[in-house]
Order: sequence, then structure tokens, then C-alpha cells
Amino acid sequence: MKTTLKSDIEIAQASKMKPIVEIAKNIGLEEEDLELFGKYKAKISSETLAKLKTKQGGKIILVTSINPTPAGEGKSTVTVGLGDAFNRIGKNAMIAIREPSLGPVMGIKGGAAGGGYAQVLPMEDINLHFTGDLHAITTANNALAALIDNHLQQGNELNIDPRRIVWKRAVDLNDRALRKVVVGLGGPMQGIPREDGFDITVASEIMAVLCLADDLKDLKFRLSRIVIAYNYNKEPVTVGDLGVQGALALLLKDAVKPNLVQTIEHTPALIHGGPFANIAHGCNSVIATTTASKLADYVITEAGFGADLGAEKFLHIKSRSAGIKPDAVVIVATIRALKMHGGVSKEELAAENIPALTLGLSNLQKHIETIRDFGLPVVVAINKFITDTEYEVETLLKWCNQEKVEAALTEVWEKGGAGGIELAEKLLSVIDNEVNKFQPLYQLSDSIEYKISTIVQKVYGGKKVEFSSKAKKQLLDYKKFGWSNLQVCMAKTQYSLSDDPAKLGRPADFTVTIREFKPSIGAGFIVALTGDIMTMPGLPKKPSALNMDVDENGNASGIF
Repeated sequence: MKTTLKSDIEIAQASKMKPIVEIAKNIGLEEEDLELFGKYKAKISSETLAKLKTKQGGKIILVTSINPTPAGEGKSTVTVGLGDAFNRIGKNAMIAIREPSLGPVMGIKGGAAGGGYAQVLPMEDINLHFTGDLHAITTANNALAALIDNHLQQGNELNIDPRRIVWKRAVDLNDRALRKVVVGLGGPMQGIPREDGFDITVASEIMAVLCLADDLKDLKFRLSRIVIAYNYNKEPVTVGDLGVQGALALLLKDAVKPNLVQTIEHTPALIHGGPFANIAHGCNSVIATTTASKLADYVITEAGFGADLGAEKFLHIKSRSAGIKPDAVVIVATIRALKMHGGVSKEELAAENIPALTLGLSNLQKHIETIRDFGLPVVVAINKFITDTEYEVETLLKWCNQEKVEAALTEVWEKGGAGGIELAEKLLSVIDNEVNKFQPLYQLSDSIEYKISTIVQKVYGGKKVEFSSKAKKQLLDYKKFGWSNLQVCMAKTQYSLSDDPAKLGRPADFTVTIREFKPSIGAGFIVALTGDIMTMPGLPKKPSALNMDVDENGNASGIF
């Protein structure tokens, strides 16, 4: 497919959408099953979601990648293009992906609606306010924060220690100035002075709870389990203790319903939830993925960043929560990114460099090993760029053949679904012909220390784990509180297999340091913070917002 259009937004704006009720009919849904947001967006009603629960689910394909680099990998683009490719070869397919956060949209990463001719539409809406889900999560998060401070002001019946309040406020933007703040200043009538801070909304536990809940009832139960503080006896205090889980669920009653949109090629897509994979579990909602599996024979979904983060959390956390057994995994790699892992600077990526490519393949190799350790069939998607040379492509394909892993050259950015047909056909082949022995790498009955060591050694390829004195004390408390049987959600840099973003490729003999833990009891996991990872990002020197504009007719520009 040839085009003179250069940007994702130009391609999106030139594409013609079908009414969403027409898209819905193709997957067996009628207009009464939908709650419409204009002509091209809709939520699936609670009644329809409940009815679909009893249906048999289709096959689920997870898309992940190598460790990301500034060169780009195109995981969301491949996910969208692969769904289109399945439909092109006569398979009934849907995609299920996350909602973008305004933090990276206004910051540096860009949108999360795919790219080129493999996009979900309406792209501008999806990348901005969409159907308001993230705003509802932000409001619920901050309502809880306000209710905690009001409880302190009104007598503090729960005996909450203001120094041990762990619940932060949230905003869906990158704002480093809000990482640490002081609230309650101004005298006795203005509240109890204390140190506070903001997380980005996608790092809020309410986001994780919404994405892991089965339905509204489960959402309310999970909300009640959220730990907000500790009392003067150093015992946990929960949302249920405060008695506001009903109010929070009320604020989220519409946000919990998945959003139906379409790709450029009119493949149905459910977009719902948006936790980051470096500081949260990085997967779209359980409700969206399982609903898509009831409406289609094949569901293409993605998990954030590389297989060491998003895929590991999908396979350990989301799969357990949803009872999902993935049928295959796609690892997206680009020759450009592999050369960066081999030591080439971004400015020199256009030049052919076989030695750097060969060296960088060690990163891809580790991710392949990880997926195989989980017992799952795997296919490598080589996301082609215009600067890739024939020799580089030949070298990568030859290496994949030597590793006995299926690989497909993928050109969905330029060609849409047509550029993903080879990948789709190879996936069908491995699903039909390879044995699926999926199993987690750790059991819930294992200790938190063992779970973390297993992830570090088997998924990252590290040597050992060290725990700070604070982390060690927290582990003792968690055992006392009965939290040892929860899953672990690692908060780690996305750029490296280690906890040091400068260590590209496949580092060896490294130690991962756990500086502290954060209990996410409502979500059902313990967050382990490594390195200098933060739950509120900052903006770059030249944020993407500088390029954004809107004309007098409301037409957007500069969104990636």
C-alpha cells in the first residue's frame, strides 16, 4: 500500500469509519447491547457482559516485545495489524488493548492507538479523553484521598497514624512537581498537616483493581481490600474499614464497562484500562479480554514493554486472575532496536551493522527463553523499517531458524493487515502443531522472596536479589498480615533486563535490589520497587505537547 501521508494522525483522519452499531453486528451484538458515545464509540452494557460470561471463549494470543529502546518496537501497531490480518484470512478475530495515558501522550512516548495503517479509530479521541474512564479512576482515587483526610479532621475513629498514610492522590499527567507535597496547611480548620504526594493515574491501585475485576461486584470487593494507611498500632487500615467502597464503586460503575471501537480495516477492538507495565501490571482489563474471547474465535491482546515486564505480569497476574491460558505469544523485535542493544547509537541506526545486530540478538534470545520457560508456543514478529537492509533481515531470519523459533517479516505500518498475513499464518501453525504446556514459574504458596528471586533469575537472567533494610522489615510485617501468598508485581526499568537502564543487551551476573514494597491488596499483589523507578514520571525537555494543536474546526494535529 503506497501513500504520500506521513504521520499517524494524517492516516487516521483520512480513514473512513463505519458506525459502531455496524461493527457490533459483525460480532453478534445489537444496538441494545451497547451504550453509545456518539457514532463511533460505545460501551458494552452490564447486562450483555453478564450474558456473555456463559459462552465458550476463543483463543488468546499475547503480543509482547524485546526491551524497548528509543528506536521503537511497534508492539501496539503489530497487535492491531495482526488482528486485521486474521480477519483478512477469514478468521473471526478481535483485538483487546489498553487505553492511553495522557502522561506519555503529552510527554514523549506518543499515543497508544497503533500506527500507520494499523491503528484503532477514532485515534484522537482514544489518545485524549476517550469515554472518560481514566478521569473516573482519577476521581475515585482522589475522592478516597479526600475521605481519608476528612476522617482525620472529624475525629479519626480508626486511629489512623497520619505519618503512615500510604494512599496518594493522582493525576493522569507527568508532573514531577507533585511527587512530594504537603497538605493540610493553614490552621486547624484546613485539615491535618502531613506529607503527601501524587501518582500518575495509571499507577493508582484503583486502575489495577478495575483491570483485574470480573464485574462490578468483584470491583467493589477488591476496592474494600485496598490498604490506605496503618493505625498507631501499625496495623493496616482498608477502604472497607473506612466504609467507602460503595461510593468508589459508584464513581466507577460506567468505567468498568469495556469500550468498543474499530481499526482502520474495521476489525472490532475493545480498549479498556491502562496500567503501565514498569510500575503496574501493564495489561488491559480482564473484562475486555474475556469478553472479546466470547465474541471472537481469536483475540489479539498486548502487555506493556518487554516480556520481562508486561508478559511476565500477564502470565503470572492476569492469567491467574482471569483463568486465562494463552494459546501463543508474539515477540516483536525491530532490527533498529536490536542494533541499539548491540551498542549502536540512535543516530547511526540507518547504517547496516551486522556485528551490532548479532550482538543485540542476545536480548531477543532471553525473551524467547522466558516464554518457552512458561511452556508457550512463540513466534517472532520482525517489524520492518525502511532502513533495514536485505542482509540484516536475512541475518535475523537465519538466526531465528538456528534457534528453532518461527519468525515472520511484518509490515503492518505500511500495508495494514496485508502486512501481517505471514505472521498470522505462522501463529495458526504453532497453535495447531506445538504443545502448549503453560504453567507459572512460581506458586502462590511460595514466599515473596522466592517469587522475586524466581522472576529475577528465570525472567531477567540475574544472579541474585538484595533487599534493603526497609524491605526486609516490610516482609516481616506482610507475613504477619497474611499477605505472603499474594502475587508479585515488579516495578522495574523497561529499558534493561536488569534494574539499571544503562545495561542493554543481555546483562549477566547482576543483582537486583528491592528498595521497598507497596501493598496492593485489592489488586491481589505486592509491588516490589527496584532501582530508582518512580510512580510519577516527569516531562522531557521538549514534550510532545509542544507539537500539538487544533484548528478552528476542531481538527487535531501533532498527536504522534
